[in-house]
Parts: sequence; structure tokens; C-alpha cells
Amino acid sequence: MADQVRTVAETDDAATLATGRRVIETEAAALNALAATLDQSFVEAVEIALATPGRVILTGMGKSGHVARKIAATMASTGTPAYYVHPGEASHGDLGMVTRHDTVICLSNSGETSELADIMSFAALNGIKVIAMVGRAPSTLGDAADVTLVVPDEEEACPNGLAPTTSTTMMLALGDALAVALLDRRQFTADDFRRFHPGGKLGAKLLKVDDLMHEGDEMPLVKSGTLMSDALIVMTAKSLGCAGVTDADGTLIGLITDGDLRRGMKDSRDLLALTVDEVMTARPLTVDSGSMAAEAAGQMAQRKITSLFVMRDGHGRAAAPA
Repeated sequence: MADQVRTVAETDDAATLATGRRVIETEAAALNALAATLDQSFVEAVEIALATPGRVILTGMGKSGHVARKIAATMASTGTPAYYVHPGEASHGDLGMVTRHDTVICLSNSGETSELADIMSFAALNGIKVIAMVGRAPSTLGDAADVTLVVPDEEEACPNGLAPTTSTTMMLALGDALAVALLDRRQFTADDFRRFHPGGKLGAKLLKVDDLMHEGDEMPLVKSGTLMSDALIVMTAKSLGCAGVTDADGTLIGLITDGDLRRGMKDSRDLLALTVDEVMTARPLTVDSGSMAAEAAGQMAQRKITSLFVMRDGHGRAAAPA
């Protein structure tokens, strides 16, 4: 009996995995078909959104509405001001959120979603450009739009062919394609992205060392030729476990760490009588102030060091341990 139960369970597991793989493979094939259909209409849609002095308004009903919300969020975070307007709420006052300076992107798999009629009429009356993302051409929505992006008619992953699965995946991918194409055209950088993502792990990953480093009076710096007895006072006062050694011009030429102190004590009977030049590590590892904090942390972990001096403008005149 136990063997029979195990065999049934294994059969169920195999069937479940087969279903999951079939869905992913079906949608992957549809995405390849979508990529092949992109044409000049896509370029025109990007140009319209790029030239929009106001915001890009995304709208759609049902599953298309959920996809529209995500596209709006992606655009907003990558340099294209955008937000979602529910078509039902638009008919009851939220059309006031749409201005003559905006562009509207309507999502509808059928292209016949009745709830979009009011926002389409409002756009036509006010000279607002409309981009349609539809799964069928010709269609009422597609025919009325200034630019129509047609999602190819591919098999839904739902075995009944009813639940929006493949079609919504393609619409989502098409929205991502628009957002990234706009990002490229705007020359939107990682620095720009960081400004819109100050919180969470993503914000932390995009921090620069310039955001974290010590500087000014916090700097543990000593001049070349300084006695170690004086250098130890500076290291103790600054509490960073190191001291940078600079030449007469203020350029960093060396670094003294706790490890250097231990090695100096082992090799010399009178460490305090030595100069910092005799103890320091010359030409220490540094990082530019414009580098990402994650990159600097990776270098520190790889070299097994606890301090890294930051060079500003590549001149080595200003340095700070991070």
C-alpha cells in the first residue's frame, strides 16, 4: 500500500512539473513571437511618449488594468513620469487627472473594452495622443488610437484557453520594452535610478562610497616623516583603525593599519621611534568616490581589509576611509 501511495504521489509531482514547464514554455514562445512583430509602430509609440510634456497615463480594465499599473510603475521609476487611471473611476471624475499635456496608453486584449470609451472620447475631444495595446486588429480601440501596438494571437497557457496568461505576459513585456526604450532615449543612468530608489536593498546597492565615507576632521591623516608615536595618537583619536600617510602636497602615499602595527612591533624593538614611512604600506588600494558602495565592499572582502581610502576626482588630494 505504501508503495502504491508513493507511486501516485510521484505521478502527481511529475504532472505538476510538466504543467509548470508547459506554461513557461508556452509563454516564452509567445514572447519570441512578440519580439518578431515589433515594427515602426513601436518606434512611433516611443517618440510620442518621449515628446509628452506631461505624464503618460496608463489605463485598462481587469487583468489589463493590473498590467497597466505595473507598466506605469516601471515607467515612473525609470525616468518617464507616469501613473495609472482606472477607466471606471475616470468616468466618475478621475478624468480630471488627465490633461492636454499627457499621453494615454490603453490596454485591452479584445480592443472592445466598453469601460475605455469615456477616456477615449475625452482624449479625442482634448487632442490627447492615444497609444493602444491590443490583442486583436482591427478593433474599436485599435482603430481609434493614434498608434496601435498589436500583441500577436498566441495560445493562452490556460488549458481552457480562457484565463489571461500568455496575453498578459506579452502585454507586460511590451510595456517593459517601451519603458526601457524610453530609458535608453533619455540616457537614464544608474545615478538617476538611485534617486528614485533611496530605500530598501536596491537603494543600498546603488549607494556610492561618497555617500558613506568619512571626511574632513574625521580623517586619520599624518604627514610623511611623522614619528609613529605621534601617528598612534592620531589613529587612537580618530578610531578608524588606520591612518593615511600623505606627502607635502596632501597626496595619499601610504596606509598604516593595525596589521602594520603588529608587524612593526614584531620586526622592531622600538616601533614608536620609527617614522610612518618605515611602517606604512605604500601605494595602498583605493577607490574612486564615484564608485558604487557594493563594489568597494566587494574589494574589501576580497582583499580582507577593513578600510579603503576614497580618491576624489582621481587626483589623490582628498581621501577618506570607508
